Amino acid sequence: MQAAPHIQPRPSQALSAAHRQILRGVSRSFDLSIRLLPSALQSPVAIGYLLARATDTVADTTALPLGERQVLLDLMTQAIADPHAWALNTPKLTRLTQAFAAQQTDAHERALMLALPQCLPLLHTLNLDDQASVRGVLGHITRGQQLDMARFNSGPQGLEALQTEVELADYTWLVAGCVGEFWTELCERHLPGYSLLPQAEMVRIGREYGMGLQRLNIIRDAGADLAAGRCYWPVETLAQAGLTPALLSQAAQTRDADTLTALAPLCAQWLDQTQAQLDCGMRYALALKPLRLRLASALPALIGARTVALLRQAGPNALAQRIKMPRSEMRALLWRLALGLGSAAVLDREFRQLSGKDLS
Repeated sequence: MQAAPHIQPRPSQALSAAHRQILRGVSRSFDLSIRLLPSALQSPVAIGYLLARATDTVADTTALPLGERQVLLDLMTQAIADPHAWALNTPKLTRLTQAFAAQQTDAHERALMLALPQCLPLLHTLNLDDQASVRGVLGHITRGQQLDMARFNSGPQGLEALQTEVELADYTWLVAGCVGEFWTELCERHLPGYSLLPQAEMVRIGREYGMGLQRLNIIRDAGADLAAGRCYWPVETLAQAGLTPALLSQAAQTRDADTLTALAPLCAQWLDQTQAQLDCGMRYALALKPLRLRLASALPALIGARTVALLRQAGPNALAQRIKMPRSEMRALLWRLALGLGSAAVLDREFRQLSGKDLS
């Protein structure tokens, strides 16, 4: 589907056609958000995202030995943080990423890992302030990924879980909340007067927005994570309903009625909190003055709102299902945004409708 000319996405000028193809492969929706951004923001966001997806692929491939993944992630983290480390470790990093890519079953992630030695130098094409911002946000993200690998080190043969809501909040900030702060920092640097709200408030709600998107990923992917030996729902919270990570994992496979009934109030509570954080995201987007920036910022919240509504419909049975906004609905949404010229009123109305909120 072709969008209307006034919001037609423009590719990042710093990325080659091959890099843009890799970006589309690992995330179509976020690739669209990036291409909607004002040109000054496209390169730092796209480069940061590509590198974050590469480190996430390493951290998340639980079928491979933990030691191998830790060595590779450490090397990648050093290469991102220090250009001298990148130059020193290029041969070893290239060899390890090629070996790692050969073991990937997903073709898009395999292409990303093979291209990593060419993606890392893209960071050095940015100005020094943007380089520092990208390195800063990736430092937080890889810290979260390293904690993840240390915490969930049993793989499918065992089951590990977060213990407290504090751990969950810390994790969602490290891997996503910091991205909202990064995005806001770039906007202030490149687009003076970009927002109707004070910068401190934009940083706060941007952080909440990112954390909400990560909470949504956790809820949506809970069944797959449990099968891989990971439970992001804290032990202390499950205990309130008389549940344990082991019972949750079993219910994901057997759809045990008693467990799913006990889980239902917690599911509703988690979705309410996620929706509140997505509300922050839409408030963030509506405060933005540039049209393209507003659209790019709103799109994840719109998709997220519809996903939350679908998860509410599925209830605890979502543990055994793959919940995702249908592509046909996505195309229809993009057309409505194009026809509405991406106005704040249209975005607000779409968000409320996708959230299932009463518009009367």
